[in-house]
Amino acid sequence: MSTTAAGIAAPSATEAQVRAMVADWLRSGRPERALALKARPEWSGSPTIQVGGTTVRVVPAVSSLAIRAALVELPDEERLVVLTDRDDDDLGAGLLSRCSTHTVISIDPWEIVRTHFEAAALDPALVRQRRQLAEALLEHAPPGGWPPVRGGVVTRDAAMRLLAARLLGLAVDDLDATGLLQWTLRGADVVRYTAVDAELRGIVAGWLAETAGATAWWAIAAVDSGHGTDAIPLGLVAGLLWDGRAPNADVAAARVRFEQYLGGTAPRESEAAEWSTTVLAWVTRALGGEDRAEAQRLLGRAEELARGLQASRLIGRSDLLPGGLDARFATFAEELRLALRKPTSRTLEAAEAALRMVARHRLAPVGDRYPTAVLAMRAMRWLTTPDDTPKTLAEAVHRQTATDGWVDRAGLRLWVGVSDPALAAVYRDLHTAVAARRDHHDEQFAALLAANTAADSAPGSLLYVEDVVRRVVKPVVDAGRPVLLLIVDGMSVAASTELVESAVAADWWELTPDGGPRVGVLAALPSVTEVSRTSLFAGELRRGGQADERAGLTKQLGADAVLFHKGDLLAGAGQSLAPSVVTALRNPDVRTVAAVVNTIDDALDRSDPAATAWTLETVRLVRHLLDAARGRVVVLLSDHGHVVDRGPDGDLRSATGALSARWRPASGDAPGDGETRITGRRVLLGDGDVVLPWRETIRYTARKAGYHGGASAAEVVIPLTMLTSAGEPSPAGWSPAPVASPPWWRGPVDLSSAAVTLAEPTQEGTLFDVVAPVAAPTPADALGLTPPFVTALLASPRYKQNQALRLAGRPVLPDERVTALLTALHEADGHRLPMEALAARSGVPAQRIGNIVTILRRVLAVEGYQAVDVDGEIVTLDERMLREQFELGTSRDR
Repeated sequence: MSTTAAGIAAPSATEAQVRAMVADWLRSGRPERALALKARPEWSGSPTIQVGGTTVRVVPAVSSLAIRAALVELPDEERLVVLTDRDDDDLGAGLLSRCSTHTVISIDPWEIVRTHFEAAALDPALVRQRRQLAEALLEHAPPGGWPPVRGGVVTRDAAMRLLAARLLGLAVDDLDATGLLQWTLRGADVVRYTAVDAELRGIVAGWLAETAGATAWWAIAAVDSGHGTDAIPLGLVAGLLWDGRAPNADVAAARVRFEQYLGGTAPRESEAAEWSTTVLAWVTRALGGEDRAEAQRLLGRAEELARGLQASRLIGRSDLLPGGLDARFATFAEELRLALRKPTSRTLEAAEAALRMVARHRLAPVGDRYPTAVLAMRAMRWLTTPDDTPKTLAEAVHRQTATDGWVDRAGLRLWVGVSDPALAAVYRDLHTAVAARRDHHDEQFAALLAANTAADSAPGSLLYVEDVVRRVVKPVVDAGRPVLLLIVDGMSVAASTELVESAVAADWWELTPDGGPRVGVLAALPSVTEVSRTSLFAGELRRGGQADERAGLTKQLGADAVLFHKGDLLAGAGQSLAPSVVTALRNPDVRTVAAVVNTIDDALDRSDPAATAWTLETVRLVRHLLDAARGRVVVLLSDHGHVVDRGPDGDLRSATGALSARWRPASGDAPGDGETRITGRRVLLGDGDVVLPWRETIRYTARKAGYHGGASAAEVVIPLTMLTSAGEPSPAGWSPAPVASPPWWRGPVDLSSAAVTLAEPTQEGTLFDVVAPVAAPTPADALGLTPPFVTALLASPRYKQNQALRLAGRPVLPDERVTALLTALHEADGHRLPMEALAARSGVPAQRIGNIVTILRRVLAVEGYQAVDVDGEIVTLDERMLREQFELGTSRDR
């Protein structure tokens, strides 16, 4: 080791140090051409280096003579750096006068760091770090040098942040847990980082753990052990091995095996939880973005790692691994099978619990398995509800709009099925059970339809298709409100439930007669376009085509009513609707615009109506028409419904005189099983005497994707909906609609509940005299009392102070509304309900529940803390917090 004259060892000079000191020297502008550095007189680098465009010759010198020789031989265009272990006395004043600062300059890495950052001082916390850190800051400085610091002081955090970003190849802003996880996927950068000195990597890892947490520490630990690109899947596995449960022998052994991926160490419980939580967030986000394929690969890799650790059984616990979702679906399939075999409160609750476990999995929204499982559970619930026998055709029509149309929606999805064999098997059995009950309902419907048609009695509570314009559209137009009469050809009740949901989500409000149940309209027979749609526009029972429809609409509503058919709606490139349609919709002088959209009816010929969700995205012409019709009252209906082809389960029958798939003249063969004979004034084909199949599987002609014309309720009952833009006044006789879905659609059913009975109308002069079911009691009604804490809340001074936020001198929310909402949440399982269920149980119109919940949260908020929380569509009541905030006592106090 070289020593100075005083016996003090001289350090070796690195190229980084030399470059840094030369750069500082050159910036100073001193005239001397040489720089003497106290260092070992040795140099393994290039004899000359380039610093800021200047050629600098580096010469190790063991004596003053060697320095003089180097000065004499120095080319005019170069500068000289002398590395010497001699001190000032050895070299003498004459020689030093030719060197910068006239002295031999000691190499202090931290001082060099200070000058490199153009700082006035260094943070003491930085200087206390190992000398190696200072040398690393010099060695790994970018070509243009580190940026000057603000405030004149180089802090430890600033220096470490810049160095870590440089070593990892990351932007400074990405030095967080998520950014580091993303970095581990960049194999080339990971390999380059592992080439950095191990001691320096340890310093960086420690700082990253301080700033980015345990995720950073264990991600870097995986890198250091050669498994850096597995940092994300290892985090997923860590969440399985350290999940808060006491480990059994198998898990404990798997934890030991896990250490091989982290250099022989293992995380603590809290560290594993933090690591896995960050990884879960990253993967969840990636699955919804451009990195979806990479995220799926990493999930597969995590399962591979778990199997390698002999921890395959833990995969089923995962809320993210595909194997975990498969395991949960398998459990759901088994529990649903048991419930279908023997529906009891226990078996139903087990199936519901299994479905909730599926819903907790992060991959549940991906694909169609979970939405289909939800519909399967809904169908299962319906099977356990009491059945009813309609006494009149009006009651049967109402059953289709209020209940069976929703059953059809679920049943169609079950028919389409899934690829999972276990689920497919139970769905097949479930569909068979649903179809059997629906067949029974359709047989009842067809019998009532035949009797009503033959009797040809006054409509009474029924609304016929030929009366819709006169009884629904004309009163609105006569009251001065412009109307869009929107006919979605072939739309069944099941399809309308989806389409209306989509419209409401697009900020349209659904209205029903006096805020009651939805309305069903009876098609003309057979339920085919030339009969039913012509009768709709003509206002009388007629067969015809488009010209007859236009003439009929003009006759009913006047010359200012215009009708657009399919060809009239289409526009050229860049336009969603023909300009003439847009002009008519925006012209207030055109009081009625009617439009026929054939998307669903066309699908019956050459598409897949069973697998299609009928929304504004799939029936795009409806979206465009609604967008252009803001300010108009929209009357949405169809001219008939449809049934779908049943494939190998279909029943192709040879029938004399049959020209259509779903009706035939009665003059041929007598009605067989699944058919009914209907005759009367409202039958416009077959000389008024036809045979119609009520069983959906029957057809008479060549196979298509779907059919219409028969006597099933799905074909004959037309859904009628009125829509207005949010906030617009409702036409006379119409009010915001309640939640339309039946209770079993929204949540579990109580097997002990009594059958819902139908009541005769008790009022005269209502809009349609629609027969409505007796409303099921809300939880508060069933108990006969309000929870005591709600009564105490309404009387509390703090609540009354919150309610001082009043509108027009009235409480923001009436006490009875607050009572209904809190009672519904209090009685719900876990104090949580979907928005739709909360609206139904508290008697709030469906489209208003979102705003009302927002107001409820505001009046119950204390110092920013919310006792009512909303997560997506789920509303949760934190009763404990509510009691504390309003000093209502504990739950034991009631």
